[in-house]
Amino acid sequence: MIEPHELKKRDLYLKKLIAFQDTEPVKVVTGIRRCGKSSLLKLMILHLKESGVADDQILEMNFESHASQNMNSDDFYEYVSQHVKPDRRIYLFFDEIQRIPGWENAVNSFRVDFNCDIYVTGSNAYMLSSEYATYLSGRCVEIKILPLSFSEFLSFHGFEIRETRSALGGTRKQAFDQTGERYEIRELFDAYMRFGGMPGLADVGLDQEKAFVLLEGIYSTVIMRDIIERESRRGGKRITDPVLLKKIVLFLADNIGSNISVSSIGNTLVNEGLLADGRRKGTPSANTVQAYVNALLEAYFFYEIKRFDIKGKEFLRTLGKYYIVDIGLRNYLLGFRNRDSGHALENIVYFELLRRGYDVSIGKIGHSEVDFIATKTNHKIYIQVTESMTSEDIRKRELTPLQKIHDNYEKIILSLDTGLEDSYEGIKSLNLVDWLLAE
Repeated sequence: MIEPHELKKRDLYLKKLIAFQDTEPVKVVTGIRRCGKSSLLKLMILHLKESGVADDQILEMNFESHASQNMNSDDFYEYVSQHVKPDRRIYLFFDEIQRIPGWENAVNSFRVDFNCDIYVTGSNAYMLSSEYATYLSGRCVEIKILPLSFSEFLSFHGFEIRETRSALGGTRKQAFDQTGERYEIRELFDAYMRFGGMPGLADVGLDQEKAFVLLEGIYSTVIMRDIIERESRRGGKRITDPVLLKKIVLFLADNIGSNISVSSIGNTLVNEGLLADGRRKGTPSANTVQAYVNALLEAYFFYEIKRFDIKGKEFLRTLGKYYIVDIGLRNYLLGFRNRDSGHALENIVYFELLRRGYDVSIGKIGHSEVDFIATKTNHKIYIQVTESMTSEDIRKRELTPLQKIHDNYEKIILSLDTGLEDSYEGIKSLNLVDWLLAE
């Protein structure tokens, strides 16, 4: 196991921060609680120091700290102004800045008044909503950070991939820990599917009881602090029931990758007696559910994916899907057991595509559906995800939607067991784990 508190690399995100270093926009790092935002700021500070920036040119503030608990925007401005160097550039790092009322006024003033380069983190998309955009419109760049990819998971937990020779003279990839012990990569992927990619797991190890405690802490913080408390701070009265919020979380977690409407969530909750039926009691149940779902999206707990009509070339308003930001959190919520592994694999592929910079949607073609359309500039990939391609029925089910698409973009099927074929009429069949580990 890696030593606790060792700062581990997140090069994918650090390179993005470095690319914007000393540019005018405020660098805003967003993502769910405990996904590594604070560590990314520390990595950036380390980069600055290694580049020759002096310690007194760097100011760090963590607004989760008790020291800043009662600070307002005027106190914030005054504190920073006392640390500014009139003859040198100062680098400002503000962690969980959304906890300061009126933070956006102060940050905009720093940008105008001081020779500075500003980096902030936040755990809620509300901080970048239209309400605040007027202050920083066009003057900020958002860097979205996610829990660990499978490659990062291996690295964080001290595993290294090496090619080894097989008895028949070929080569295959295996993983080695820091003591030289050998592991099958599939075994470690099963651990990733079980525990997920929250970085803090590297400190406690792959132990179910300790992982459970860590994930419970993340869930509680997101629900109570980032949703319920924030609603209270902004004077809202819509999201006040943590029990109802958890029921909606459980419903979405249990139905990742399924076509869902707000009314279907509401109907399920009404049938279970958890929500009043708006038609009978005057409670706007659909509006209530939508407010709670939006809060979960703003807290980066779930991500919504829209459907795209491939023939009609337009997005559809009905029946999107939701994926949970970390598969370990889903297992914590629903129990550590093998459940619905097909949709869990989709969940992992969806977030890997986001990490790789793709815009992702669901594809609809006639009455068939393609799991993902991934687009980036002029590049597009159609992707199906399944556990196995060994059964003829499954092969037909996965291939048929892709065969209906008559363009020249890449079409691939990702599975844990590809069978013997690596291509079907130009449609590639790839091992999902190999794809995750590919650069």
